[in-house]
Amino acid sequence: MNGDIGTSTQAPQMRALLFTDLCDSLILVERIGDAAAAELFQQHDRLVLTLQQQWNGRLIDRSDGLFLLFERAIDALGFALDYQRGLQKIGEARDIALRARSGLHVGEVLTWENSPEAIRAGAKALEVEGLAKPMAARLMTLARPSQILLSSVAHSLTHRAFEELGVRPGKVSWKSHGRWCFKGVPTKQDVYEVGELGFAPMQMPSGSIKARRDVPLWRRPVGVVAELGLLVVAVIVGWVFLRPTPAIAFAERDWVVLANVNNLTGNILLDDSMEQAVRISLEQSRHVNVLSELKVQDTMERMHQQGPITREAAIEVAVRDGARAVVLPSVGEIHGRLRVSLEVVDPTTGNTVWSEHADGRGLESLLTSTDKAVAAMRSRLGEAMQDVSRTSMPLPKVATGNLDALHAYAVGLQAYGDGRYQEAQRYFDQAVRFDPEFAFAHLGQLRIQVSQGDFDAARKTLAHVRTLKGRLSGRDTLYLDAWDAELNGAGVVATADKWKLLADLYPDYHGAHANYGWAMFSIGHYREAELAAQKAAAAQNPLQGIALQGVGRAELVQNKVSAALQTFRLSERTGRWSVSRHMVAALAASGDLAGARRMLDSASSKDLPMNLESTAVALDAGDPDRALRANTYARKHCGDNVLVCQLFQAQGLSLASVSLRKVPAREFEKSVDGMVELATNPAGGEHGDWLYMAAASAYLAQRAGMPSVARSRLPRLQTIADKLDDPRASQMVALVAANQQRLDGNVAPAIQALKSLVDGGELYQVHVALRDALIAAGEHDAAAVEQRWIAAQRGRAYAENAGSYLLQALNVADSRAAQRRPQAPPAS
Repeated sequence: MNGDIGTSTQAPQMRALLFTDLCDSLILVERIGDAAAAELFQQHDRLVLTLQQQWNGRLIDRSDGLFLLFERAIDALGFALDYQRGLQKIGEARDIALRARSGLHVGEVLTWENSPEAIRAGAKALEVEGLAKPMAARLMTLARPSQILLSSVAHSLTHRAFEELGVRPGKVSWKSHGRWCFKGVPTKQDVYEVGELGFAPMQMPSGSIKARRDVPLWRRPVGVVAELGLLVVAVIVGWVFLRPTPAIAFAERDWVVLANVNNLTGNILLDDSMEQAVRISLEQSRHVNVLSELKVQDTMERMHQQGPITREAAIEVAVRDGARAVVLPSVGEIHGRLRVSLEVVDPTTGNTVWSEHADGRGLESLLTSTDKAVAAMRSRLGEAMQDVSRTSMPLPKVATGNLDALHAYAVGLQAYGDGRYQEAQRYFDQAVRFDPEFAFAHLGQLRIQVSQGDFDAARKTLAHVRTLKGRLSGRDTLYLDAWDAELNGAGVVATADKWKLLADLYPDYHGAHANYGWAMFSIGHYREAELAAQKAAAAQNPLQGIALQGVGRAELVQNKVSAALQTFRLSERTGRWSVSRHMVAALAASGDLAGARRMLDSASSKDLPMNLESTAVALDAGDPDRALRANTYARKHCGDNVLVCQLFQAQGLSLASVSLRKVPAREFEKSVDGMVELATNPAGGEHGDWLYMAAASAYLAQRAGMPSVARSRLPRLQTIADKLDDPRASQMVALVAANQQRLDGNVAPAIQALKSLVDGGELYQVHVALRDALIAAGEHDAAAVEQRWIAAQRGRAYAENAGSYLLQALNVADSRAAQRRPQAPPAS
């Protein structure tokens, strides 16, 4: 990929693509001479730069023409119009005709940044690929001189927003040039022209071997007989293999946008109740994906629109986010019966493709009618009816038959999406009071409890939801199974398998990919974690900014520091936050300790986890006093959270292990024994984390010169590790055992045991212990290799998350020491 560094390829992005070509440029050079041409092209380049800045365009490539990328189609059109007028002025000043042809299209593209080395070798700074690119280029080659041609998507977006361009010097006209067939583009395309009257040609393009007009049948008499024959064959085949087919280009796993309900009954209870019913019914499909409410609202904010999701707003959201259809639900009373209707709109044309409806008597018929209408719609979108029947349960069973409960649940989801968790919890509580068997409302409670770290309450809720498993859809049953494994001690490997199963069966369920990626990250399968995080970071994910954090962490731990920095910056723009502890780590790993320090200083003092990075960065910068202050502050303000308090107490021991604090042996013993008790408590959770932290505390005692602490507790740690089968905890115990062998004089078996742990995802401290063992064995060349690894792997030193980043500060201190002394130190 010409130097791709993997910074922006997580998901396709909707962009406006503009191609231009300067007409007869070679003839122009011959006519006016090289010197005059050079001066003219310099003026041309100044025009392009000015217009780029004015219209927020990014120049991707240039030769005789330009290829530019814009976030908004109207900006691309503004550039094209001003570019044509600017060329005219440049030409008039020299008494020459200076004209360009332009093609504008809007579609999905993949972009990625090239590495500095590739750019120096001649590569472009940004690469752009996707079907939208040749489509825009075909439009440009089709255009006449001074002509701007647009695709139907570009025409729809720019025509509606044209007032944003303000008053133009000349009157702007729009014209349709009919439907065209383009080489390499699978579907026929409507072509439009826009331009200033008296300046733009406003004529039908002449066509070429790569583009021809789709001429009606009656104008092609030579082919009438043959086409009639084909029509007869097609009709016969259609009768034999008759099956409902979608009237729009809808494929399996494509996305739809759900607009707000048009409620004609006057009963406000039906506004969000019916919308939620349609969403729940649709989300049972593996064929159709529904853009989440959070993502729709986020896109509308970027459109600078507020208020209801109307037909027009939903169409624009669909175009921006790559959805193939818009669904407009409505409910009204027709001849004494309650009618539920679903209108399906093609966002590329804005036209209604079809509508489905179902009638019933009274409010109690709403959910059944919604099921019928949605099933018919799914079939029309290409989903086989047997699949609709197999994957769906009736709404009153999978959701609730109580409209008051559904209403409370819908309002709770809105509050949850806005981050108002306490308010959301009240609505979910009310929903389960209306219907105690409303499983989705209980799942809403579970999500809030997990997000707030209240795992005991989450386990109680989980136990109750398990009794309602029959009232969950297939997807949500798998979701429940994964959280059951996560919260009830099944182990990280078993939990990862659950999330992977959910992700495999529902590939567009972003949360499953994110959770699977985090599980892979936690056990050191970093490449797998990166791939899963990239799937979670799709444009349709309303939490894309958070998902990109997962991508950045996986890149950083693999020591792809520059890529991680760019991903975190993209995450900040997407997620709209300014401070991230992971960005701090990436800045520090890159050597920008001042930048990391500034970001830490801007963070809230209440953000306790940030003190982990504060301590590590201070050690990296050679400021032990600041490191001690950060750890002391966190230990004093950890509150009643046992995990957080134990974490910072243990981090304090890591500072003792590098001689920044004096700690008696009993402090190490207390830490190990307390965490062993938590790791074996059957009523608790996170057993693997507690075992890791217990073993890490024993290792810190070894590093602090107190090997007896680890020696006396290793049998107990190994017994627990055998029972838990947690990969990270087991590796930490094995590391402690091997290091103890070295300290007890058994160097050769220690080296062999440590080498057996090296698999690419091993703990950072494995290499530190291996270096020390090799030094003790007198293998100084091999020890120097480990020393260089320790110095180079700064990304892993900061990003390794085992035991809630317990050993981050120690890793960073070891990395800094290794950088100061490239050769391995003498044996101690």
